[in-house]
Amino acid sequence: MQIKIGIVGYGNLGRGVEAAIRQNPDMQLVAVFTRRDPASIQAEAPVVHLSEVETYKDKIDVMILCGGSATDLPDQGPQLASMFHTVDSYDTHARIPEYYANVDQAARASGRVSVISTGWDPGLFSINRVLMESILPQGTTYTFWGKGVSQGHSDAVRRVQGVKMGVQYTIPNEEAVNRIRAGETPTLSTRDKHLRQCFIVAEEGADQEAIRQEIVNMPHYFADYDTEVLFISEEEMKRDHGAMPHGGIVIRSGHTGEGTKQVAEFKITLDSNPEFTSSVLVAYARAAHRMAAEGQIGAKTVFDIPIGYLSPKSPEQLRSEEL
Repeated sequence: MQIKIGIVGYGNLGRGVEAAIRQNPDMQLVAVFTRRDPASIQAEAPVVHLSEVETYKDKIDVMILCGGSATDLPDQGPQLASMFHTVDSYDTHARIPEYYANVDQAARASGRVSVISTGWDPGLFSINRVLMESILPQGTTYTFWGKGVSQGHSDAVRRVQGVKMGVQYTIPNEEAVNRIRAGETPTLSTRDKHLRQCFIVAEEGADQEAIRQEIVNMPHYFADYDTEVLFISEEEMKRDHGAMPHGGIVIRSGHTGEGTKQVAEFKITLDSNPEFTSSVLVAYARAAHRMAAEGQIGAKTVFDIPIGYLSPKSPEQLRSEEL
């Protein structure tokens, strides 16, 4: 039996989920929900206005939420958890505990499972941080992102008043990365590890300095980083910034025994950040469906979910083929 999936939001992430479902034969896309005019969107399933989502309560097994973390998910997460099993990629790290509590309350009240903050960071990187720290308790963990386009940060800059188009690149400090790979454990501030670079197309007549100040002082996103804001033309944006590459690494530099150096690293290199993130969301939708079938309820994170639940293979297959 196929898992019936709904998608909320049809931007880059939503289209990525649609593509990922095509690669998972145990899933079926039932509907796409949007706040836009449904007639303006062509998708591989019926497109429905979000105001009608409640009429699909008995038609969808798992709803995958593809809105932004800045303003969409704080409202949509708890609201939809009151009606559906859900999966999302909420990525405002500092506010995850608050978001978890709000979604958990709604999901428990409705008897649903809601998997929050999946993707690769938070998500796969989170798992690797815990894994490496558990194995190497004496050491230091470092996370580097990029070089690449951050969807959450790009979404945040596009919501600044006066911004017509915007994209944000996260750029790691290669010197710092190489020191850690060599077994060093330097103390690095947030600013020491990354540069954030924003390319902005401003609305005609917009105050560019006001835009710059709002971006560089934005809490949780840019205030703790060295941030460059570069204003370009719409033509330059379309020509030079249409792709969405990204990547990153988690490194644990530590020691065992009597000071034996050990370095563990998890790395991803992505041609398409949204397509990869979408693929993670779809795998966790399978996990949510399995947990719901077991009678579990409430908000869950990647720390609560056995890795075998992500796979379409049975436990017997996994033991035979992967272990």
